[in-house]
Amino acid sequence: MALPTDRDVSTIPKGPANEEGNWVYPSPQQMYNALLRKGYTDTPQDAMEEMVAVHNFLNEGAWAEIVEWERRFAGGLSKGWQECSRGEVASQSGANLGPVDDHTAQPRLLRFEGRPKDMTPKASIVQAMGWIYPSKFGCEPPFDRHDWYIQRKISDGQAREVRYVIDYYSAPPESTGEPVFYLDVRPAIDRPSAAMERFLRWGGDVWYRMSGGPTREGSV
Repeated sequence: MALPTDRDVSTIPKGPANEEGNWVYPSPQQMYNALLRKGYTDTPQDAMEEMVAVHNFLNEGAWAEIVEWERRFAGGLSKGWQECSRGEVASQSGANLGPVDDHTAQPRLLRFEGRPKDMTPKASIVQAMGWIYPSKFGCEPPFDRHDWYIQRKISDGQAREVRYVIDYYSAPPESTGEPVFYLDVRPAIDRPSAAMERFLRWGGDVWYRMSGGPTREGSV
């Protein structure tokens, strides 16, 4: 059975800033060949086009979340707090950032690494909490993990490599049978500022809700 060889171009800028172009997704034929090389010989060929569509959809979602993190924190922790103190309702996940509309350089994906067998510390904690409090935290473990290395343009014009961790979860399907997925995207805590970024985003949303932010927004 011959599979399509056409490839879709992503919205994810590829490589350092001096390069042009975006990452290109694999074709169904390429993905099928890759699965065979990894030993997944029972993969049905007639499911490959749908698998590629889901793969591309999840990657676009992951990139949208990374872009939102960068919108908040590429300009430093102070600017990040200004954004985070407005809560998650201020999220512009999926926005196409640029110097004209946001004064923030578009991040670029340098490389990525699939690590499905390496559970992140956060995912391990969630699983442990699920055993203790299954009604509140119970969920299946992530079915995949990626580490994405991006180029961040910081305020002084210099470039910095930043690693993001992505846990991929599946959720119960919709009533129509459509699959549901959940992505947990956050900076890897391999530098002190990354820990602060994660705390400020969590704490900013808590502050916004506890200080009556939704009420203030609703009265405007």
